Amino acid sequence: MSAPHIPDTMKAVLLKGYGGFDQLEFREDVPVPQPGAGAVLVHIGAAGVNNTDINTRTGWYSRAVSEGSTAADAAAGFARARADDSGWTGAKHQFPRIQGADGCGRIVAVGAGVEGSRIGERVLIEPVIRLTTQGAAQTIYFGSECNGAFAEYACVPSGNAHAISSGLSDVELASFPCAYGAAEHMLERSQVVSGEVVLVTGASGGVGSACVQLAVRRGARVIAVASAAKARAITALGAAQVIERDADIAALLGNDSVDAVIDVVGGKQFARLLNVLRRRGRYAVAGAISGPVVDLDLRTLYLKDLRLEGCTVFEPTVFRNLVGYIERGEVRPLVAKVYPLREIFAAQREFGAKKHTGKIVLEP
Repeated sequence: MSAPHIPDTMKAVLLKGYGGFDQLEFREDVPVPQPGAGAVLVHIGAAGVNNTDINTRTGWYSRAVSEGSTAADAAAGFARARADDSGWTGAKHQFPRIQGADGCGRIVAVGAGVEGSRIGERVLIEPVIRLTTQGAAQTIYFGSECNGAFAEYACVPSGNAHAISSGLSDVELASFPCAYGAAEHMLERSQVVSGEVVLVTGASGGVGSACVQLAVRRGARVIAVASAAKARAITALGAAQVIERDADIAALLGNDSVDAVIDVVGGKQFARLLNVLRRRGRYAVAGAISGPVVDLDLRTLYLKDLRLEGCTVFEPTVFRNLVGYIERGEVRPLVAKVYPLREIFAAQREFGAKKHTGKIVLEP
């Protein structure tokens, strides 16, 4: 396929620093990036909104912060004094940055060493980027340590642009990478298998709703934690039971009743989540919406032989498997609302309100 015309400039949202919405700037004159050796240029069709976008803007990853991320936007800029550790890796974040970990589109140009036949491929972008710098392995995240999908064009290593054959729209495909990748990673790390009972917190959010689907796909019985208003939508995804998020989980389920807990909430429920785990149960976490600092009774951990798994950088097999699930229709997208890229303020406000089920997606 012949290379399409590529303009010199593009629309994009720049994150200029830590703070409120004033730190996001929609522009139409941002230079289109050029793919280097081993990389491809993707014309972005759609990009999903994630917690990490807001967490990075507000400086929530700083160890000076103990509040949950739901309060982070209201307290925008509270971590400015500790900006040296406000990146998710613990390092200082670099600005300006084009965010957006979720992206899909088509390859329109390739760098040296990449087959020209890739031009025209429809691709889903894997957000975990593995690099080798001066002989040392390094992991960065698309839209965090490098520019992401909140733009018309983005460059990624060729291996991170996964060819996909699907009848789903760009908006639907853009709902998958970050949330479903994180969800599958947690289920894989906690080794969930058919017949087990799995408790999923934050089940109405992007990662939580993905966890429900993917755990059901594995043959597990899923107990979901979500607001009563969202129970019907979560049940439609396959959850066998939905528990109100403010309920006493241990009182409802009983201690030693669950094989695995898949958590993105943290906060005050943490101790109860460990109590409901059976002996040798597994707890996996990839978020802390209600608060990153929790109470852990070490006796619960060691007397029950529990296993705790922190999950961020998933193995390459996770995303390759996910692409297969999508192509075979084994999971379905759950899109709450779509906004044009220039309305990113409104999209992030709605995201922060947590009244939606599934994903909010931007179209450039």
